[in-house]
Amino acid sequence: MDHKARAPKLSYPPLRIVRFSGPALTEGTEVHPIEGVAVQVTNVAKTIADCFKFRNKIGLDVALEALKEAWRAKRVTMDELWHYGQICRVHNVMRPYLEGLST
Repeated sequence: MDHKARAPKLSYPPLRIVRFSGPALTEGTEVHPIEGVAVQVTNVAKTIADCFKFRNKIGLDVALEALKEAWRAKRVTMDELWHYGQICRVHNVMRPYLEGLST
């Protein structure tokens, strides 16, 4: 969510709200129609960068598994991962894992 947006008040399902601003919010989003409603969804490379950004909340193992699966399925390129890693300010955290993939 945008850092100034009001958080939704839902009793179910439980939500964990994360706030972004600027390019971290807008870069890497794609619009997909779901049951006639346009929904913004982040692409695979941005999602992986977000996993590294929130690795302390979701676990580093989740971020690494997402990276390995996307790389194995050829759904991301090294340039995309590096680009979104810079936007999310986790490129230095991702660097050793990206170097491990490329060898």
